[in-house]
Formats: sequence, C-alpha cells, structure tokens
Amino acid sequence: MQLAKRLEKIPPYLFTEIDRKRNELLKRGVDIINLGVGDPDQPTPNHIIQAMHEAIQDSTNHHYPPYKGLKEYRQAAADWMKRRFGVENLNPETEVISSIGSKESIHNIFLAFVNPGDYTIIPDPGYPVYRTSTIFAEGQPYPIQLRPENGFLPNLKTIPQEVAEKAKLLWINYPNNPTGATASLEFFQELVDFCQHYDILLCHDNAYSEMAYDGYEPPSILQIPGAKDVAIEFHSLSKSYNMTGWRIGFVVGNSLGIKGLSQVKSNVDSGVFKAIQKAAIAAFSTTKEDLQSLVAIYQKRRDILIKGLQSLGFPIQPTLASLYVWVPVPQNYTSQEFVTLLLEKCGIVVAPGNGYGASGEGFFRIALTVEKEKIYEALKRMKDVGITYFKE
Repeated sequence: MQLAKRLEKIPPYLFTEIDRKRNELLKRGVDIINLGVGDPDQPTPNHIIQAMHEAIQDSTNHHYPPYKGLKEYRQAAADWMKRRFGVENLNPETEVISSIGSKESIHNIFLAFVNPGDYTIIPDPGYPVYRTSTIFAEGQPYPIQLRPENGFLPNLKTIPQEVAEKAKLLWINYPNNPTGATASLEFFQELVDFCQHYDILLCHDNAYSEMAYDGYEPPSILQIPGAKDVAIEFHSLSKSYNMTGWRIGFVVGNSLGIKGLSQVKSNVDSGVFKAIQKAAIAAFSTTKEDLQSLVAIYQKRRDILIKGLQSLGFPIQPTLASLYVWVPVPQNYTSQEFVTLLLEKCGIVVAPGNGYGASGEGFFRIALTVEKEKIYEALKRMKDVGITYFKE
C-alpha cells in the first residue's frame, strides 16, 4: 500500500516537533503552560446548552438534516447578519448554507472552484488550510505577504496580472489569524473592486468577528455594495460562543459560491445534527451584554500579556481583535529556535510564526485561551530566566 502522492506536498504539522519535546517534558513532570492553541477555555453559555437539551429530547431531530441546513437555522443566520452588520436581503435558500464549523467549508470551496493549475491567492502568514486545500484541489497557491509595515494587509498591486487572470479564489481573514490585524471597509472595497475586475471569488474567513476589544466592531465584506456579486463569507460559532467542539457555522453571500459549496457538501457530508443547529439558533440570541462579558475575559488577558511583554522589551501594541497576539522573536533567533527556547527553559508552548507561511518567520503567536493566572506565570518564567527581546 502507498499513500497518495498529494500527501507528500502537504507541509509537516505545525506542532510535530514541539509536541515531541512537550511530551518529553511532561514525562519529566514539567508544568507546561500551553499558549499555542486557539481553543476557548470558557464553557458554552447555559442558554445554548439548555436549547441543546431540549432539542436532543425531540426525536424528530434524530434524522438526517437537510444538506443545506435547517430552514430556520439558515433564516436565523441571515437575521443575525442583518442585526450585526446591517446586511439585508440575504436569501436563506440561495445565499446561506450551514457548515460543520468553518474548516470543512473552507476546504470544500476549493473543491468546488479550483481546477488543476488554477491559482488561489492566499495570505502569508495565514490559516494553513488555505494552502493545503489548494494542494488537495491540485491548484497553485500564490502567497501574498502580510507585512507589519502594511498593517498586515495584502498589497494587491504586488499580484502579477497573469496570476490574477488565472486565480479562482482570493482569501482574506480579518480579524486575522495569526496576526490579530483588522481591516477597514475602505480596504474591503478595494478587494471587491479587484475581484470584480478579474472575476475571482472573494472568500472572507470571518471566524473572529465577535472577538474584538476596546469598542471595536469588525465589519463584514458583505457590507460593501455589490459584494454579493463576487464574495462569500465564512462564519463560525466556535470562538464567539465557546462552541469549538460543537462544529457549527455558516457561509453566506454569492449564490454561485453557495451553490458550488452545496454541491460538494451534499456528496461528502450529511450536514450538521439538527439539535446542534437548534442550539446554534439560541446562540444567535445571545445578548450583546452577555457576549461582551465573554469578550472582556480575553481583553483582560490581552492587556496583561501585552503589558508583560512590553516590560520585557518586546515592541508590540494591543491588538483590537482575535484571540491572538503576534509577537516578534528576540534578536538573533529564528521563530523555531525561540519557540524551542521557551519550551525548554520555561515550559511554555507557543506557535512558531513560520508555521503559518514563510512571511511568518521572525514572529510567534500567543493564544489568549488560558486563565490570566497562567499568563502571569508564563511572563514570570520568562523574566526569571532572563528572556527579553534584546537578549536571552
């Protein structure tokens, strides 16, 4: 037996070597602080759990769901888009589809649109699935650099015309993973104009739309007039409502994008359990005040982390959104070297920036998904062993 050759093109798992060393330290009894995984540590809110209890007791929810999702779930998603972003006239039949979280639909949209040899324009650094799914679809990923001097926004002028003309998808993700960067409506307009000109499907991964601080409210690409002509937007309830394990989300926007996604999904999955969709409808009713109380926990952690890192000389400022802080590595280290140093000397796990693309070299990512006491402890360990931005 032999594995498919396409798997040879998939880059190694981000945490393979880190996991090996972490397991060695755990066996030696080292107390590991894991700041590497963006999995919310808070419980799912009670009103969502209660809705799930009620739905699971109803035997009519035990059968196959509609492939596109329950009609009431798709309507609830459209209604939420209107309340949250002012996006009106989303047709639940043709412009909304349920998804198993975001990851599966992100992958499946590549299968729906990318032919062998087609380009996909993806952010670098960026969510690794954009690259690997291009490879699975036998396309060619064209990374576009996100640099700090440009606010971690892609410079569309750097995309060669021959690439733009052969591109099927252009991916953005704001609030951004891993950098925590945000984008304005003015920049979204630029993206829509670009994709309209080159007839590219614009894909906005908006999984962190509700994870925002200091009064900032991230926008939707669909707020741009005419965006539905070229754009679809991927939403997940994972981060917003502490529902990572529930695997529920939705995709909205361009009807051809939704049609293609639906055709793939109906052949490879059987939809989301009806009871989970009913619970997700309850999640959409979460009050702004309750959501802000969840977000405030992350904002407090962000403030502690930023202040602590600044005291160690790291040149960073507070991010306005996402669950991550993107930090430059100290002088004379690569990303992998510094991540290894933190693990071996401090028992701290963080993600190396180069795991998100070549342009992530020189950075590491910290997730705000542990209690503040562990963040204080991580900062103390770094200080105790003399790790600063300027020297070890």
